Amino acid sequence: MSLRVLVVEDDREIRALIQSSLSVEGFDVQTAVTLREAQALLIHSPPDLIVLDLGLPDGDGVELVQQVRRHHATPIVVVSARHQEAQKIALLDAGADDYLTKPFSVAELLARMRVALRHRGTTLAAAVTVHALDDLRVDLGLHQVQKAGENLHLTPTEFKLLARLVRNAGRVVTHRQLLADVWGPEFTDHTHYLRLYMGQLRAKIEHDPAEPRHLLTETGVGYRLAVD
Repeated sequence: MSLRVLVVEDDREIRALIQSSLSVEGFDVQTAVTLREAQALLIHSPPDLIVLDLGLPDGDGVELVQQVRRHHATPIVVVSARHQEAQKIALLDAGADDYLTKPFSVAELLARMRVALRHRGTTLAAAVTVHALDDLRVDLGLHQVQKAGENLHLTPTEFKLLARLVRNAGRVVTHRQLLADVWGPEFTDHTHYLRLYMGQLRAKIEHDPAEPRHLLTETGVGYRLAVD
């Protein structure tokens, strides 16, 4: 299963940027706009890491840092426009793992997240975001799938399914893993979803869907994206 990241940010554009970037990297991303919404998600859907803005509509993010630290060791990476040294020190002393000043690059945010997770004993390999074999090229960062140089149109679910296989290219991903990651944990018995969407993907990607070259079936186990 993917690591769950809670992004607490009230700026719509920044929130969307972080969410889409982390999703490409394979994280299961939840978002909250307010302090109250974040507090509810902490209770009902505990994250593995928190990316936290400070200036929220209904309070200050430092309250969330203090609340989390009273009960959990969840890594917290603060992203804020506040740049005074004293404020950074106060947040780190309150329990934040790192402090990133806006504007920031997504690459730096990801690096800080990896460090924070590593300090908790979780080591992340760099995510695979580009796959190329024969005339098929998939670029998750660009949200682009090409066959013989031509762009293919995939539905959001088709792209999400393909992206899950790209991030594990060459390795088998089980039916349950695919169903849980693409549709949600409550859909792990709905194998007909996989058959339907895999058929649609093969029709778009393969030269001969009946004899697939890229999307391979591991009978009784799951699917694998070929790498050679």
